[in-house]
Amino acid sequence: MSANPIDTVIEKSAVRKLAWRLVPLLTLGYVIAYVDRANAGFAALQMNQALGLTSAEFGIGAGLFFVSYVIFEIPSTMIQARVGGPRWLARIMISWGIASAAMMFVTGPYSFYAVRLAIGAAEAGYLPGVMLYLAAFFPPRHRASIMAMFVVAIPLSSVVGSPISAALLGLDRTFGLGGWQWLFLIEALPAVVLGFILLKFLPSDLSDTSCLTSEEKSCLHEQLAAEVSATRVPHSDVRRVLFNPYVLLLSLAFSGSVGVGQALSLWQPQMIKAFGLTNMQVGFVNTLPFALAAVAMLAWGYRSDRARERLWHTILPLGLSAVALASAAFAHDLWLFVLVLCLTQIGAQAMKGPFLGLTSEWLAGPAAVVGYAEVNTLGNVAAFITSTAIGVIRDTTGSFQLSLLPLMIVAALGCVGLQSVARKMAGHVRLTLDTETRPSR
Repeated sequence: MSANPIDTVIEKSAVRKLAWRLVPLLTLGYVIAYVDRANAGFAALQMNQALGLTSAEFGIGAGLFFVSYVIFEIPSTMIQARVGGPRWLARIMISWGIASAAMMFVTGPYSFYAVRLAIGAAEAGYLPGVMLYLAAFFPPRHRASIMAMFVVAIPLSSVVGSPISAALLGLDRTFGLGGWQWLFLIEALPAVVLGFILLKFLPSDLSDTSCLTSEEKSCLHEQLAAEVSATRVPHSDVRRVLFNPYVLLLSLAFSGSVGVGQALSLWQPQMIKAFGLTNMQVGFVNTLPFALAAVAMLAWGYRSDRARERLWHTILPLGLSAVALASAAFAHDLWLFVLVLCLTQIGAQAMKGPFLGLTSEWLAGPAAVVGYAEVNTLGNVAAFITSTAIGVIRDTTGSFQLSLLPLMIVAALGCVGLQSVARKMAGHVRLTLDTETRPSR
């Protein structure tokens, strides 16, 4: 049954108000998270020499973040379901800010490993927690755009953070601290401040949202109730959700994006530096792939919502990343290598809006708590593997181009997983949005 035009106007008004009320704060939080997660890549331009870290040791430390992140991801999301989004998301931000600041005190590989593990444990649960939180406010057909507005924080963090991080390295030897130490201290403080802001300003649920009228709240409640009844993953115990084929396929696809994006966030500055650029030049060149990816993310998420299609809007960008990475071994000039990085980042980031929209449609209600966490968890397992592999391959071969091959493999596997779904659905690939249950008035 088609939606009443009056209901559509009310729904759009409610979504617009909520988008301005919720998304900017949460997106800013994710920008800070990625700056704090990936700033080790810029710090390495000074830190590795100061601490005597090899490429392999840096790769291990960079990857250990994902070990503790994976361990605590599902428990963190389950706790949020009990205590509420604002309180738990604020706790995550404050604790990871403190842990990130502790990076300034590392003295060698083992302390580096320990603090990276602490940052991963503190940040675990933020992405699935925000997905769970936003899914309680926004109807399915708006989520690709909303999720794209949120995860645009990933490339935006490098657009903002790269020149700032490069500039902070210039504080080297100020008050006896290295530039890399100032970088960790200054970039950690906003997480703690914003954590307290989230605690004060985020509504606990739809009924607690003061910016909506009672009519708008009622309209959204009906849309969200219809979604729960149409979910593809049944509400069951934790074990059955973990091994549900839809959840596993989503996890495989996200592994392609996260395995590529996270590894490049950590290693890209060193890759660009290898062409003989200064730290400030590295900072500005490093922003280009992420800036283009941010624009592509928003445009592709909007297109997915307009087309009411998720699956191929996820597969095609990820395929672009795989093809670009396959050509990396032949990119020996700076301009060509940067072009490869641009295409790779555009693909890896643009798929996230439609993908997260697809995920929120396949998972709803109790299944979403565990499912969101598992998808992000297994994605970060891939990030650990790729981040570590780059360091080992770089030390073994001396080539950053060859070290990108593991990224190509995980991107290709993600495409294969979702393409198997497309084949099984035999042309009926417009999931949920075209077939969702709509309440009659």
